[in-house]
Amino acid sequence: MSYLQTELISHTRKVCSLYKQALRNIEAHCMHRHHFRYNAVLMRQRFEENRNILDMRKAKELIALGQEELFLSQHYQPLKFPKSPGGVAYDRETTPADWTLDYWHPLEKAQYPEYFARREQRKKEYVEMWEKQYGKPDPSESHH
Repeated sequence: MSYLQTELISHTRKVCSLYKQALRNIEAHCMHRHHFRYNAVLMRQRFEENRNILDMRKAKELIALGQEELFLSQHYQPLKFPKSPGGVAYDRETTPADWTLDYWHPLEKAQYPEYFARREQRKKEYVEMWEKQYGKPDPSESHH
C-alpha cells in the first residue's frame, strides 16, 4: 500500500492483498513449483483458520501480525515481473521520433495516403505558424 491513503480499503481487500503478497513471497523463496504449491496450501490453511472471525479488533490485530510476519520473512531479492515497476524491462519502451516517417520509401507512404497527406498539411501549417511567430529564417545566418 502507498503512504498516502486516498480511499477506504475494506477488511476483505486488506486480507486478499496480504494473502497475495504472502504467496508472492513464498514464490520468491521456493525454487521448485511443487515446493511452492505445498507452502501455498499451508498458507491458505492459515488464512482459512481465521476466516470466520467476527471480532474486528481481533481481525485487525491478525492483519497487523500477518504484515509484520511478511515483512520479517521477505525475500532479499523478490521476484518482479519484467514490465512491472522494479522489473528489468520496466519503462523501456521507446517511442520512435516523428522525423523517422520522413525517411519512409514512397511505396510505403502510398499504403497510407490519407495519413501522409494530412501529415504534410500539418507540417506546412507548423512551418507557417513558426514563421508567423518568429519570422522567416535569414539564409545568411545558416550554419550549414
